[in-house]
Amino acid sequence: MNAMHRPVDLRIDASWIVPVEPAGALAAHALIVDAARIVDIVPTVEADARYAPRGHVALPQHVLIPGLVNAHTHTAMTLLRGIADDVPLQPWLAEHIWPREGEFLSPEFVHDGTLLGAAEMLRSGVTCCNDMYFYPDAAARAYEAAGLRATIGLPVLDFPTPYAADANAYLHNGLAARDAFKRSPRLRFSLAPHAPYTVGDDTWRKIAMYAHQLDLPIQSHVAETRQEVDDARAAGERPLARLARLGATGPAFVAIHAVHLDAPDFDLLARHGCHVVHCPTSNMKLASGVAPVRELRRRGINVALGTDGAASNNRLDVLGEMRLASLLAKVSSSDAAALPAAEVLRMATLGGALALGLGDEVGSLARGKQADVVAVDLGGVHARPVYDPVSHLVHVAARADVTHAWIAGEAVLVDRHLATLDEAALLARASLWQSRLQ
Repeated sequence: MNAMHRPVDLRIDASWIVPVEPAGALAAHALIVDAARIVDIVPTVEADARYAPRGHVALPQHVLIPGLVNAHTHTAMTLLRGIADDVPLQPWLAEHIWPREGEFLSPEFVHDGTLLGAAEMLRSGVTCCNDMYFYPDAAARAYEAAGLRATIGLPVLDFPTPYAADANAYLHNGLAARDAFKRSPRLRFSLAPHAPYTVGDDTWRKIAMYAHQLDLPIQSHVAETRQEVDDARAAGERPLARLARLGATGPAFVAIHAVHLDAPDFDLLARHGCHVVHCPTSNMKLASGVAPVRELRRRGINVALGTDGAASNNRLDVLGEMRLASLLAKVSSSDAAALPAAEVLRMATLGGALALGLGDEVGSLARGKQADVVAVDLGGVHARPVYDPVSHLVHVAARADVTHAWIAGEAVLVDRHLATLDEAALLARASLWQSRLQ
């Protein structure tokens, strides 16, 4: 080793590196990682001259991208995948999901379902997710075991479940989980009132107070269905206007779905600096509608991508959401130029990171950021030739093409094999739950 070579933990070579910010692809470059962070992105010949890596991974058919951010999911509901297909949202919830949750919801259910969902996301190139479900302490243990970066929503409802009897109990239990895991390096927490129609004004005011006092973001389903908005208007106030009046909206507010918006809603979201999570597959599958992504982006509103839960999707596949989001934007606007590949990739990476308050840490490949990195193989016959690797990521690549993933420089997926979880044990647990739930 030349005395001028800097020792570093890891060097990853790839055909292309797509940093997301700035847009575009770098050919024949190397990503340099040390102490969990990105220290450089340089041409391979320069990497040879400057660095002495302790680990070196060469991926000559691959594109490196920031780890994908699944900005909305109910990870534990992976155990309910396919339990009630082809049913609209309200009957799906009231007749199929809530009854099973009433019977089977437990810390064990959440832990096992979260592990299963985390494994699926890691194999799909997702390195960070925004979760919303019950027993957040059980989810936190699962995320720590998987090594996945996660923002864990502390659920709040105004009706009882096996997890809590009333809104005060939800808040107490959730904040206790946050206190127990707040020093976990890859975990963050948010307040997660389910929706305007399941949480009353007094509880929303309390949530806004806690969010301000504890510096916690708020995430909530908002304007997901036409019926929700019509019912709210009949009661005198649209959902977003009501939440603004109660003090919930602002730069740390994440509106999930936001399908049925009008002009004052766009103005409010933009003026308050809110974020929106677009969940195209779930919205289509439940016939909720098509979110107005083009108009949201035109107004300067940050839009991220989410899968929703596997019970309503039925996949935790952000690569698939990217393609669908791009195509939906084009067909719904009659504009083939709507939501081009670089923009939808940004939604799935940096857009998600910004929504979660992690934009300075993850979401793009930049010096000083956490080394959350994913490698996608573009060497297969289905992916050749490659004229534009960014376009291929959106319109060609599938989650089966994801071969490697690192979180904070730690390998969590190697040659399509999970490095942190026992896949056979996960499958065995999933089979046990299926026998109980069906």
